[in-house]
Amino acid sequence: MHSELPPLQDQLDSITANTRTLVPAERLAIGEQAIAELFSTGIEERILPVGTLAPEFALPDAAGRIQKSRDLLALGPLIVTFFRGRWCPYCMTELEAWRGLYGQIRSSGAFLVAVSPQTQRQSDFTAQQHGLPFPLLRDEGSALAARFGLVYTVPEYHQRYLRSILVNLSFLNGESSWTLPIPATFLIDPKGIIRFAEAHADFRVRPEPSAVLDAVATLVRR
Repeated sequence: MHSELPPLQDQLDSITANTRTLVPAERLAIGEQAIAELFSTGIEERILPVGTLAPEFALPDAAGRIQKSRDLLALGPLIVTFFRGRWCPYCMTELEAWRGLYGQIRSSGAFLVAVSPQTQRQSDFTAQQHGLPFPLLRDEGSALAARFGLVYTVPEYHQRYLRSILVNLSFLNGESSWTLPIPATFLIDPKGIIRFAEAHADFRVRPEPSAVLDAVATLVRR
């Protein structure tokens, strides 16, 4: 039923393997420390669970149009995927996987939006560079992501590391908080109830799109 794309996690694991061959161990250790510390906060256990009411939103897309969850849910189930930004190769691999499945999503009667704290200009670059057919929504200061239980502040030592590789979140996100969402995907039914919820403190691990599509299929069969 699903597209013949390889599993997303296999693609992400390839990025991780390549990174480990290219980046010195002491620099890899900085990211590993940040992931371990974030995981230890229990953030994964605090995301909005299946069966709860999803927050409503009205956010601008890459063209500046306001996309309202209420309007989208009036048309069918809604997949909401939260990503960190176009600077993250794992995020872009994930969005490209969703691009490959977008025809199936629409034919099932569902919709997909991708939400990040990056500026509208960055989202416009992302959509054009990667040929993304679904809306990329700007969540300024990760305000919506916080309502889903996804937000953390990048620690100072990791901020310094990211700046050293030319990832300046203050510029990319248009504000200085250095907050990010953990990557997450939710499926919301037309009544606004969450029917699928998965998030990971380790940004190298993502929900498998096929699992989300299975949840969509179950929902539309009801």
